[in-house]
Amino acid sequence: MNATESLREDHKQIRRLDKVIIKCYTELYAGKNIPLSDIDKITLVIEEFLDSIHYSKEEDSYFPCVASYDHLKKEIKGLLIEHEFSRRIALQIKKHLKRWKNGEDAREPVARFLKTYSIYLMDHMTKEEKFFDEAESKVLSKEEEFEMFEQFTSSMVTSKKIEDLIHEIQYLENQTWFQN
Repeated sequence: MNATESLREDHKQIRRLDKVIIKCYTELYAGKNIPLSDIDKITLVIEEFLDSIHYSKEEDSYFPCVASYDHLKKEIKGLLIEHEFSRRIALQIKKHLKRWKNGEDAREPVARFLKTYSIYLMDHMTKEEKFFDEAESKVLSKEEEFEMFEQFTSSMVTSKKIEDLIHEIQYLENQTWFQN
């Protein structure tokens, strides 16, 4: 496996999470009850997997390596702006979820920001996939791909964290509200 393949593997897990997010906001809009602890898990996976792990791989290694060749800088800038947008949506989900936990009726804003996040996510990953195709075919060498992949996997803590977060996605997929 190389760095680009690793990022694409992350996208497979992110697509699983997106299905959970879609089901969650759809059920919320339909007036069904979703345990707030499950919505907490969704925000945890967004925060820990997407932001702390996946975006970190891209922002700390992948994008700088591609940019060092003076290629795709405009695309990188756009993707970085979108990462920040993602973080802001995630903050809104957490903010309104906290209000809901404190007894306020915040069902609608939680559902709305989950939907917004899902729409963002699919659009963003489409752009990243196109970016990966170009970077892989025109910019990065096999050696660079391997070195970045080694960087990605060098930390056992990160590997364990990814494994734990994938289990969280699986847990959510197995919940009754998701299954129905």
